[in-house]
Amino acid sequence: MTDPYQQLDAWIDAHFDEEVTFLQQLVRVPTDTPPGNNAPHAERTAELLHSFGFEAEKHAVPQQEVKDYGLESITNLIVRRHYGAPGSGRTVALNAHGDVVPPGEGWTHDPYGGEIDNGSLYGRAAAVSKSDFATFTFALRALEAVAKPTQGSVELHFTYDEEFGGLLGPGWLLRKGLTRPDLMIAAGFSYEVVTAHNGCLQMEVTVHGKMAHAAIPNTGIDALQGAVHILEALYAQNALYQSISSGVEGITHPYLNVGRIEGGTNTNVVPGKVVFKLDRRMIPEENPAEVEASIRQVIAGAAAERPGITVEIKRLLLANSMRPLPGNKPLVDAIQKHGRELFGQPIKAMGTPLYTDVRLYAEAGIPGVIYGAGPRTVLESHAKRNDERLVLEDLRRATKVVARTLSDLLR
Repeated sequence: MTDPYQQLDAWIDAHFDEEVTFLQQLVRVPTDTPPGNNAPHAERTAELLHSFGFEAEKHAVPQQEVKDYGLESITNLIVRRHYGAPGSGRTVALNAHGDVVPPGEGWTHDPYGGEIDNGSLYGRAAAVSKSDFATFTFALRALEAVAKPTQGSVELHFTYDEEFGGLLGPGWLLRKGLTRPDLMIAAGFSYEVVTAHNGCLQMEVTVHGKMAHAAIPNTGIDALQGAVHILEALYAQNALYQSISSGVEGITHPYLNVGRIEGGTNTNVVPGKVVFKLDRRMIPEENPAEVEASIRQVIAGAAAERPGITVEIKRLLLANSMRPLPGNKPLVDAIQKHGRELFGQPIKAMGTPLYTDVRLYAEAGIPGVIYGAGPRTVLESHAKRNDERLVLEDLRRATKVVARTLSDLLR
């Protein structure tokens, strides 16, 4: 008799063209965030899931709440599949996010085309993380077609707020009591199972001076010069972070990035206001409150050294780091076992410098890991860059790993 795992693999192979088509259709519906009009993608996803016999609950976040958050629309999806008697076995959730940063420039393939070239599928969110809408959906389909579990439950959580922090994605579903799984797997890459990740603090700093005509600059207070002084202080702090090391494999040290700056009114006007946004990555060992207090102190101290300069500091995001919860061992063991067999190499359990939605499940006491379809590194995937792509063979094998893992967990 054929090995049960081989039966799952065979089903996935037989339906792989269908899985690729499913992913292409998801890539072709833009979910650029900002502006964050993500409800149309959720509607299309629900239609496609219905064609597989899966009914998706549509949980629309109230419009005003979304608008206040800085986005346009969010509809989160939950598919619930129950096996056996109510309450029997574990509930395992599979989460992937559909929102993604805008494509930017420099593409050689249509960012919304889902084009296949030399064994890879190209498009924004092809690797992060519409790929795992496909991984998780077809792993679940294989599970039901072949393993036919008789206990436990699987939930698909397809959410639309990872880029802004997750509070209106998984955070909203958890806060409203719409889900409470025992274990969860979130979208990730194929060659490692991630059990910890960095935290992230994002802040907006407004530097105020006094506008003046450029012909008489001494009558004004140059906000840009003030901002430059503050930035120099922050970059000096960033250099010091390299001496702080994390004990988590895959995570190095804290770091700071200023990703956006704008200000001034014209070339012949002394700028009266400059605004910049910073991103501070926190290793799991750091205390977020202490990190934020330190950043505020550096900014305020530098501003005080420039007469007439004042600052406003606004927190945009505070995403806590994720530390491993003891209950994640069954997930780690199963993924490592099947990953080794299917990818022909060890699948390390390690940390990542990214931050993700998984922290929100962990903060709710739900053990989880990050695993899905993707290459060895973010750099290889071109995530958040031009020509984002997914190697289709990674999608095939990761789908098999997840299907086998679900089979083990629901026995």
